[in-house]
Amino acid sequence: MSDAPFFHESSATVRFWVMCDGTPVGASVSREALHHRYRPGSRDEDPLETYLANAADIEAAVRRRLAQGSREPVMLREYDLRAPDAQGPA
Repeated sequence: MSDAPFFHESSATVRFWVMCDGTPVGASVSREALHHRYRPGSRDEDPLETYLANAADIEAAVRRRLAQGSREPVMLREYDLRAPDAQGPA
């Protein structure tokens, strides 16, 4: 995939693509969701840096949403990023 993740100022989201069954799927996650899940005690963190540091976890959340029937573009919510042990039954 040639498109790198990027921070979209107008929507205050990180936009990125996840390979699913050989097809790139567009997704986004808000600055606030990233902050609350991964860096709640910090201030003025870079959302793209937070995304990159946690990309595997965030991409797994996209795949879970797709498995639940979401369609592209997948917009992750704070709820989607909760810790794996807090997710309950699959």
